[in-house]
Amino acid sequence: MNIVGSPNVGKSTLMNTLVGNKLSIITSKAQTTRQRTMGMVNSDEFQIVFSDTPGIIQPKYKLQESMVRYITAALGDADILLYMTDIKDHPDRNEDFIKKIADIHIPVLLVINKIDLSDEKTVLELSKTWETVLPSAELYLISALKKFNTEVLLKRIVTLLPEHPPYYPKDQITDRSERFLASEMIREKILLFYRQEIPYSVQIEIENFKEENKLIRISALIFVTRESQKAILIGKGGTSLKKAATSARLDMEKFFEKKIFLELFIKVKKDWRNNERLLKEWGYSS
Repeated sequence: MNIVGSPNVGKSTLMNTLVGNKLSIITSKAQTTRQRTMGMVNSDEFQIVFSDTPGIIQPKYKLQESMVRYITAALGDADILLYMTDIKDHPDRNEDFIKKIADIHIPVLLVINKIDLSDEKTVLELSKTWETVLPSAELYLISALKKFNTEVLLKRIVTLLPEHPPYYPKDQITDRSERFLASEMIREKILLFYRQEIPYSVQIEIENFKEENKLIRISALIFVTRESQKAILIGKGGTSLKKAATSARLDMEKFFEKKIFLELFIKVKKDWRNNERLLKEWGYSS
């Protein structure tokens, strides 16, 4: 089940809500999600594999081209497609992509999110507009953050699932490694605590992830594109980086249920966002 849509409409929030774990990082900034992340919902009767994807964008560099490839692939490898929008989004924004959705031959669920932030008249008018654009899709009005109508949506997804043996072990909740999840927790804090171009110039690489009895030791490299960005990340007396590291460490301790010893180092790697070798090394779609 692939979740696609514009940036910031709540795709990651919805998957986290349905899975019951925070697997995808969430911020108010566009392009928070860079890679596909899968989350599983398991029961004795079924397994749902959700796939959270980056927001639909016009790429400006090779990293963004990779993000677009994840979105395009999502149209071809799903049993069910969930197209997500919100009360501020409009069909004109992704007109070409929506035309592709109209031509696919799998169940499509059209989900309008954040209805708690609007009024009934506006939501009704928006619903009619979307029903005209995607008449064959099933429409659902939800608030992923408030968990309004998400259970109804989940039950409908279960009824649409094709019969198939589980793709993953029933005790698995994501396809992502612990290293990846740790790197994303660090990147989330940079997205939250820094402004302008800094969050979009950052890539996290986990150098060491050593699990002991009651402790996990993690060392991570933060790559930026310019020396000036390195200085901004560190902040006066190292206070900015310490704040981000502390917040990421607390999230890790909650998720991994162990004490975390976290070390962060910063390196400058000029124009890494256009470096195909590095992007491949870091797991981006080629």
